[in-house]
Amino acid sequence: MPVSIIILAAGAGSRMRSSLPKVLHKICGQAMLSYSVTEALKISDDIHIVLFFHHQKIREYIQNIHQNDLNKITFHLQNHSKYPGTGGALMQGDDQKCLPVKHDNILILNGDMPLITKESLEGFLTARSSIALGVFELTNPHGYGRVIIKDDKVSQIIEEKDASPAIKALKTINAGVYVFEKKFLQTYLPKLKDTNAQKEYYLTDLIDLATKNHIDVPPIFVNPKHFMGVNSKLELSKAQDVMLERLRDQAMEQGVIMHAPQTIYLETGVSFAGECEIEPGVCLYGQTKIINSHIKAHSVIEDSTIEDSHIGPMAHIRPKCNISQSHIGNFVELKASKLSGVKAGHLSYLGDCEIGAGSNVGAGVITCNYDGKAKHKTIIGKNVFIGSDSQLVAPLKIASNVLIGSGTTMTKDAKEGDLVISRVRQENKSWGFYKFFTPDQADKK
Repeated sequence: MPVSIIILAAGAGSRMRSSLPKVLHKICGQAMLSYSVTEALKISDDIHIVLFFHHQKIREYIQNIHQNDLNKITFHLQNHSKYPGTGGALMQGDDQKCLPVKHDNILILNGDMPLITKESLEGFLTARSSIALGVFELTNPHGYGRVIIKDDKVSQIIEEKDASPAIKALKTINAGVYVFEKKFLQTYLPKLKDTNAQKEYYLTDLIDLATKNHIDVPPIFVNPKHFMGVNSKLELSKAQDVMLERLRDQAMEQGVIMHAPQTIYLETGVSFAGECEIEPGVCLYGQTKIINSHIKAHSVIEDSTIEDSHIGPMAHIRPKCNISQSHIGNFVELKASKLSGVKAGHLSYLGDCEIGAGSNVGAGVITCNYDGKAKHKTIIGKNVFIGSDSQLVAPLKIASNVLIGSGTTMTKDAKEGDLVISRVRQENKSWGFYKFFTPDQADKK
């Protein structure tokens, strides 16, 4: 059925103990609210996001991330002083009317539920009632309100502080997700009262209004892993663990080999193609693409493309790198560089450079790309051999077929065929050791 979706994201999120808005805290590289919006867009063309605290920052984030779907997204600023609470988030005007939506059925989601999926929401789309409530069971429901179900209908929601021992023994709790017919909200939303200790309007009170008016409220049982709410950084870490398991499983189903997968971190933008192998402790960030490549243990790759290559162990590929048909060894760091058919075996920093096929980078080679004010590029051709412990001071152009001697500090361009070397002539001072450490013994020699 066509459905409009309202996402509640107006809360202060004080339990996060952070200046960052709760719904903008990230799991696997993406803000929690963005996950809700992404899944909502898969089933609806009419998304409404209710904001209050930090509303400008949240709005700007969503507009940036979902800029191709802004014609389907409407932002609302909750009148928090007049209509506080979850029920108040749906109200507008002096008569507590419901937010204007496109469709006759309305699904209510929360912006702090990053684990929902299109599939987990499908049960709400088939509900044939004026109101339905998402519920799930927890082995330890301590701290949650209990949902009372009789004859396959929700009869009451009781907060734990008000619950008797018998009610506390129940394990069914409110998932915080509802589906309403628009006409139900138009009728009963104006009847909500703020006559409670918090002086707020609650969505849960709509359940009482429905049952008192003999309207059935069917429970929709959902997977608690998909509807986990996040209110603290501890819960944030638990949600990320679930998302990581989901992302790893998806990658391995696609054919990626993962060794000790529970030690591998990857974000939602990471993609794999072809035969890929990922060793323990690897971290893959942002929009990284791994194609037919082997990433060895404890390497870090950020927003880069790796194709037909071996990376690591313990390599750091920083953003904007494009590496193909290359071997990048241990303790090599790259940034904003393009390497094709290159060997850089160990202990090098290669930033803002391009290196052609057949070139070899020795241990300890550094592209000196920053002069204190600006970054500069180093362009290196094909079949260039760079000796160990060389410094390439950018801006610099090195043609193909150039040999750079070990220990060279290079500040001038090199043409094809050059041997480049800049070293102080070595001198061996006889008995210099003794003269430095034991002058008396040196005098006897």
